[in-house]
Amino acid sequence: MSSLITRPNFYSDASKDRGDFEPGDAFYEALMQSHEGLTESQSHLLNARLILVLANHVGHLETLKQAIHTARDQLE
Repeated sequence: MSSLITRPNFYSDASKDRGDFEPGDAFYEALMQSHEGLTESQSHLLNARLILVLANHVGHLETLKQAIHTARDQLE
């Protein structure tokens, strides 16, 4: 059974260790740049498409359900 990883797990080919925050920071910067110049509705659509692409990559339904539950719990 696949399990949701909630500890820092960012890495790149240049990282020596998983959990290196530099790739996480680079991802956040790339994500923010991808929204530049978009309308609010285009930005929401981009987020939805990205979620579906990443969900397809993960592929395991129970892990995806855990991710949804974890993300929603963080709102409260």
